Amino acid sequence: MANLLRRLTRRAAAEDAASSALLTVVVPAYEVEAYLAECLESILAQSHRALEVIVVDDGSTDGTGAIADRIAARDHRVRVVHQANAGLGAARNAGTLLATGDYLTFADSDDLVCPGAYALLVGTLERTGSDLAVGAVERFDGQRSFMTPLMRENHERSSYAATVEDQPLMLADVFAWNKVFRRSFWDAAGLSFPVDVRYEDQPALTRALVGATAFDVLADPVYRWRIRSDGTSISQQRGDLRDLSDRILTKRWSTATVLERASEPTRTVWFARVLPIDMWEYFRAVPGCSEEYWSLLREGVEEFWGPETVPFERTVLPWRQRMMGWLVARGLRAELEDFLAFLDRHPDGLPRRVVGGHEVVDHPVSDRPDLPEELRRP
Repeated sequence: MANLLRRLTRRAAAEDAASSALLTVVVPAYEVEAYLAECLESILAQSHRALEVIVVDDGSTDGTGAIADRIAARDHRVRVVHQANAGLGAARNAGTLLATGDYLTFADSDDLVCPGAYALLVGTLERTGSDLAVGAVERFDGQRSFMTPLMRENHERSSYAATVEDQPLMLADVFAWNKVFRRSFWDAAGLSFPVDVRYEDQPALTRALVGATAFDVLADPVYRWRIRSDGTSISQQRGDLRDLSDRILTKRWSTATVLERASEPTRTVWFARVLPIDMWEYFRAVPGCSEEYWSLLREGVEEFWGPETVPFERTVLPWRQRMMGWLVARGLRAELEDFLAFLDRHPDGLPRRVVGGHEVVDHPVSDRPDLPEELRRP
């Protein structure tokens, strides 16, 4: 009970401190007529009332622009910019240029901001003087809400005035919308989003986290990231060649920042835990992919995970993912497809056998003599 009272007292103090600080919320919007109103209502209902909301209608052809205009007509805190379609990064940059707040944040137009989120984030920055504050994220669809294991690990407890050297795993939190930035820091660091490329969050947020003198990490959920049932979000297009190309490019940009500015221990965490997190989704897309896709995937794995960094089989990932990466690195496409089919045939558990007194998974490539020892026993 005492801990709960202290937490509530801190939250009330944070809200009081944040009450007069102007926060600009940049909301890029494209073809989201089904979601935009709910998103904006979650922002305008925030207990932190000193808001400037800039909606950038990025050339929508549906009712998105009209919905934004209607909401702006009834709430003076909302401004709407209509522009030709230029992509998410360009829309965010356009909104940032118009922002006048002492603090800056972003929200995607199909998501929701948790009640009280901005009061907590801004209040924390007012109290600590850090460059940015980061809150936890929940994913949600029509049936459930959940937090990914890595998000839960990063936000298990609140910490203040941290750096990437203190918490290198925060480099995996490369989302723009669960953070509030001190605008003076954003400008001094020369931050912006790459244009005409997907996954523009990663290079921009890697630069922000590595460049911050200090950041605050809150255990509280501040943002709800929608899983679209129609499969139209960018993060649901892994089998597309352009998607893979953009992923590799943004990983390259982010890696350059880490190599230039982070310590050796942080670099090891980067290659072993952060950089490979999402690669399994591209490995899964190999069956039926083009030769161009396969070649690009191999090149990407060879570029980032080799003898000079961390070979993919030695990354800190689940065994299945490390197996996939090893097969890609060796150019064993047919074997990878057999392995993926094997996993699909055994959704409830993989068959085992005993070899040399040790239990191993009995899978299509388990008897290869060149299989690394760390992959023989999950």
